[in-house]
Formats: sequence, structure tokens, C-alpha cells
Amino acid sequence: MLAAALAACGSGAGDADNAAGEQLEAASIAAGLVADPAAVPLEGMWARDSDRMCILPPGDGGSDASWRIGVMLDYGEGQGCTARGTLKRSGRDLAVALGGCRFTARFDGDDIQFPATLPAPCASLCTGRASLSALIVERISRSMAEARTLRSADGAALCGD
Repeated sequence: MLAAALAACGSGAGDADNAAGEQLEAASIAAGLVADPAAVPLEGMWARDSDRMCILPPGDGGSDASWRIGVMLDYGEGQGCTARGTLKRSGRDLAVALGGCRFTARFDGDDIQFPATLPAPCASLCTGRASLSALIVERISRSMAEARTLRSADGAALCGD
């Protein structure tokens, strides 16, 4: 009986915390204290340490069209990842497709974060012990011209035409 009571106390507590956090965030956005992640532009260059990401808007400008994304991690000596693909934005969720590697990343208005656990096909985009798992990048430039210049180790444009 005690175990059931303890289990009941624990269930839902995280949900209540999440709901309270979401309400606080919504109120902060409404008051203009924080930017609405759904309204913050994505295009440009993103980075953290040696990790790089470029994002360019759809060529036709349509809201349902896919954005271009390129990712490069280079840790030297055969350790790194290179990927290019598309993403579709839905609020703070970014549906990323890097070939067969498909997952939902999160955008909080400042940072883009990949999930800690990615599907198996994502491993093929990396060499050595490198991984795209839990990648976090922050914007370093909103310049689309700069985003077009990101290149893979073999010189291929990751977001450019």
C-alpha cells in the first residue's frame, strides 16, 4: 500500500512541472520578455566549438517547403561527421532529414539541439567515434551568403547550390 501511495505521489509531478514551465514561457513570450522560437529566423551559420551548421530557406519561399541544412563536425584524425539535407519547421520542432537519418531537433530561439539518441542510419554520416547525437549549436551569423560558404572536407558546399 505504501508503494502504491509513493508511486501516486511521483506520477504526474514531472507533467505538472512541464505544464508550469510551458505556461511561464508562454506568458514571457506574450509579455515580450523572450522571443517566440516559432518567429525567430533560422537562416544563417550556427556553431559551437568546431561544430558547424548552415541553414538556408526554401528556394521558393513557401512555408511548407523544406529548408536546406548542412552539418560538419571535424575533430581531426578521422573523427567527424558531414551531412546535408532538409528540415521542416513546426514551431520549435525541426524535422531534420539527412538522407536516411531522420529525427526532430529542438529550437529554443537561441540554440538548436539534436536529440541524445538518434536513429541507426545517422551513424553512417560520421567517422571514428564522432556522432551527431546531442549536437548543440548557436547562431553566429544570419548571413545567407556566409551559410552558402560552409564546405565539407572534400570541398562540397553543404548548403549552397
